[in-house]
Amino acid sequence: MSRTASDRSTVAIVIPALNEERSISACLDAVLAQTWTDLDVIVADGGSTDATRAIVDEYGGRDGRVRIVDNPRRTQPAALNSAVAHTDADWIVRIDAHSTVPPTYVASVMTHLSTGNWGGVGGRKDGVAHSAQGRAVAAALGSPFGVGNSVYHHGTEVQTVDHIPFGAYPMAVVRELGGWDENTPTNEDYEFDYRVRQSGKELLFDPRLVIFWETRETVKAFFQQYRRYGRAKYLTLRKHPESAAIRHLIPTGLVATLVAASVIACVRPRWAAAIVAPYAGVIAAATATVAPTLDSAESRRWLPLAFMAMHLGHGIGMWEALLVGARPEGGRRRG
Repeated sequence: MSRTASDRSTVAIVIPALNEERSISACLDAVLAQTWTDLDVIVADGGSTDATRAIVDEYGGRDGRVRIVDNPRRTQPAALNSAVAHTDADWIVRIDAHSTVPPTYVASVMTHLSTGNWGGVGGRKDGVAHSAQGRAVAAALGSPFGVGNSVYHHGTEVQTVDHIPFGAYPMAVVRELGGWDENTPTNEDYEFDYRVRQSGKELLFDPRLVIFWETRETVKAFFQQYRRYGRAKYLTLRKHPESAAIRHLIPTGLVATLVAASVIACVRPRWAAAIVAPYAGVIAAATATVAPTLDSAESRRWLPLAFMAMHLGHGIGMWEALLVGARPEGGRRRG
């Protein structure tokens, strides 16, 4: 018999963390303000050397639902698996330490999960930032041109999807699938969602479930983030080649095209310009469309570079993994 929201069964809120003293308080405040009160709030800490653990201990002293578990491997899948091993909750909701959610978030998630119809549930991942560059990054992430058909960045309709951000799952599904793959420390969420779908279960996206996620504050950091994503995506596609979608491969084609254009430019500059022109035109069109949503001229100036950082970072990372070799990266990195 499927559970109903009125059953108020325990939900494990899992928060992977490493040196998050700047944001962990806001995250915990948002979690403890949930209307769904039967919570097991687990901060899986990868050995923070700042004040993160002291802050969490202080919250735990005030509210017995909050506790720390150690994550010696320091990666996000290891953090999730550590939390699963330390709870007997029936459901799991992942919320990253640099994120906040509205008070009804968990209750809304449980409205869907408790029907028993879904292998996982997630919502919109809305980027927030404080610097001019960071706001350009957030705007790029919220644009279909930036992220293609990654629905969770810009979707407006309830629908089944291939991937959900900061997913919520029945614990029975997590245990059945053996948890998260610790050999995939980045892109582990997509890899897990792929296995959920392969098991015959569906993932639900509901745009009314909004998680506010702090983006990178510089375009350079954003480029490095997507470069890591590209390397990790190669690992996932090597493990599950049948999971490849066009959006995963376009950045690699773009990088190859731009490299070819740079070589041709030495002898046929006009040909090279013609090769690059379509991408430059699309960048210009996307910038013109998205720029009016930004509140400063400085952010608008950074927007085309944010688009390029995302596309080229991901493509370069994929090529690096393909040509040089890829191995799981140690240490937990934010986002």
